[in-house]
Amino acid sequence: MTPAARLSAAIELIGTIDAERVPAAKALKEWGTAHRYAGSGDRAAIAGLIWDVLRRRASSAWIMDADTPRARVLGMLKLERKLDAEAIDALCDGGRFAPEPLTEAERSALSSRSLAEAPAHVAGDYPEWLDGYLAQVFGDDRVAEATAMASRAPLDLRVNTLKATREKMLPSLAHLGVAPTPWSPIGLRIELGADARNPGIHAEEDFIKGAIEVQDEGSQLAALLSAAKPGEQVIDLCAGAGGKTLALAAMMQGKGRLIATDHDKRQLAPIYERLSRAGVHNCDVRTPKGPNDTLSDIHASADLVLIDAPCTGTGTWRRNPDAKWRMRPGALEVRLKDQVTVLDRAAALAKPGGRIAYITCSVLPQENGEQIKAFVARHPEFSVVPPEQTVTVLWDKAEDFAAAALKSNEGWLMTPRRTGTDGFFVSVLKRAMTA
Repeated sequence: MTPAARLSAAIELIGTIDAERVPAAKALKEWGTAHRYAGSGDRAAIAGLIWDVLRRRASSAWIMDADTPRARVLGMLKLERKLDAEAIDALCDGGRFAPEPLTEAERSALSSRSLAEAPAHVAGDYPEWLDGYLAQVFGDDRVAEATAMASRAPLDLRVNTLKATREKMLPSLAHLGVAPTPWSPIGLRIELGADARNPGIHAEEDFIKGAIEVQDEGSQLAALLSAAKPGEQVIDLCAGAGGKTLALAAMMQGKGRLIATDHDKRQLAPIYERLSRAGVHNCDVRTPKGPNDTLSDIHASADLVLIDAPCTGTGTWRRNPDAKWRMRPGALEVRLKDQVTVLDRAAALAKPGGRIAYITCSVLPQENGEQIKAFVARHPEFSVVPPEQTVTVLWDKAEDFAAAALKSNEGWLMTPRRTGTDGFFVSVLKRAMTA
C-alpha cells in the first residue's frame, strides 16, 4: 500500500470507530481480517496513524476547525507527524486509493491555525470534564503534562534477576536496539517509531526462557519502592496477570512467602504460566472460590501488602489513547469505592511494623493523595512513610528521581513529562508497632 492509501484506510477506520463506538484495537483487527492484502508493514503503519489520531483527537479537530474523521487525520499529520500543508497536499492528490484533494478551507487551516488560543482540554487532548482534576494536581502545567501523556510510549522490559542480569541482556538483545532505562536498575528500553512493527518480544529466546518481561519502567519503579525483601511475607492483593508479582518475587530472591490473589479470578489466569517461566517457586496463587475469604488465615502477619489498585488508568493514556475518550465521570466514582475496599482489607493483613504499598496508574489526586489521607484518618495506626525515605532503594538515582518526580506528603507521582514513564502514584504506609 502507498502512504496515501494507508491514509485513506486510516480515515475509513476512524469513521468506523466513531460510528460503531468500538475500541480501536478491535476495529484494527477486524479491518486487517477484511483486508488480507495489507501486509504487516501496512497494518503497523495504519495502526500508528489511528493511535496518533486518537492521541491528538481534540487538538487535531481544533486545528482543522472541523470534527470529522478526515479533519482529525489531517490535523494529526500537522501536529503529530509535523508535516506542512504542502506535504499533506501531496498525499491527498485524489488518485487511486488516495484521499480527495484538500479543499481551500483545509489548506488554509493547515497553513494558518494553531493551538495558541485553544482551551486547556483541547491543547492537552483530554475530556473537558477532567480539566478541574488535572488543574488540581498540575496547575498551569496541565497542558504540558497532558501533551506528554498523549505521546507515544517506548517498549520497556524488566530483567528477571532470578535468571539474568541487565549487563547480560544488553548484548543478548542488542538486535532489538535496547538501552538501559534511565531510572530502573533492571530495565531495558526500546524506542519505537510511529510506524514501527511490534518487535515480537514474546518470540525472543530470552523471553521464552524467562529472563525478561514486558513492564513499563514506572511499574518497575513502583515495585522497587515497596522495598520487598528476601524472607518477608508479602501479599500482592490485586495481582491481576502478575506483572508486579513477578517483580516482587525477583526482589525477594526466591526467599520468603509470596501470596498473589485478586478479586477477579479471570484476571489471574495468565499468572501461573508466567510464574513458571520466570522460575518463581515461592509464590502461592490464591484464586477466589465463592464467598470465602482467600486470605482468612492471614491475621495481621504480613510484612508487606502491595496494592496495585483498580483505578481509572489515566496514567496509561499514551499506551491506550482511546480509553481517555471513552472514560466517563461515573468510572471515577466506582474506582474510588473499589480503592477504599482494598485499602481497608490490606489494613487487616499488615502486621505491627508492617507496610502497605499503595500504587495506582492514575494521575488524579482523588485516587492518590486524597485516598491516602482518608485511609490514615480511618486507620490512625498507619502513617505515611516520608517519600524521601522510600527512594533510597534507587541508590545513585535517588536524588535525581526525587528532583524529577512530583512529591507530596502522601507519596510520589511519576508522569511521562517528568520521569519518562507511564503515570504512577506510589505511597508507602507503615503500621505502628503497638495499637
